[in-house]
Amino acid sequence: MTQAKAGDTVAVHYTGKLEDGTVFDSSEGGMPLEFAIGSGNVIPGFEEAVIGMSPGDTKTAKIPSDEAYGPYYEERVLVVDRQQIPADLPIDIGAQLQIQQQGGMVIPVVITDITDGQVTLDANHPLAGEDLTFEIRLVAIS
Repeated sequence: MTQAKAGDTVAVHYTGKLEDGTVFDSSEGGMPLEFAIGSGNVIPGFEEAVIGMSPGDTKTAKIPSDEAYGPYYEERVLVVDRQQIPADLPIDIGAQLQIQQQGGMVIPVVITDITDGQVTLDANHPLAGEDLTFEIRLVAIS
């Protein structure tokens, strides 16, 4: 039977869980995730887990944070004065904003704390620092 290898386009169903078993994402009940192995469109540990699978195979892959979304960096957390955020933007914990650095680079951030005069913005990926477990089912190789 054909096995998935670098350069193949694959379709997979998956369920991603945190270490405590909390499901953070799943394709079950929807369309399978399609990607080319080696394209860098999914986290490295997920790509590696699919290599060698054949259509119909299932696998549980434990992916450490360094092969997922990387470590959590405290230096990516920024506390700003409330006045630095435009008045028309919603200020709620969990809200996603974009900040523009000098030079034009745009960085997505999430509001993680709000006080009377300050807002805490976190530019880490929401899953940074997390070891992840994926239940993977290879649907097709093309």
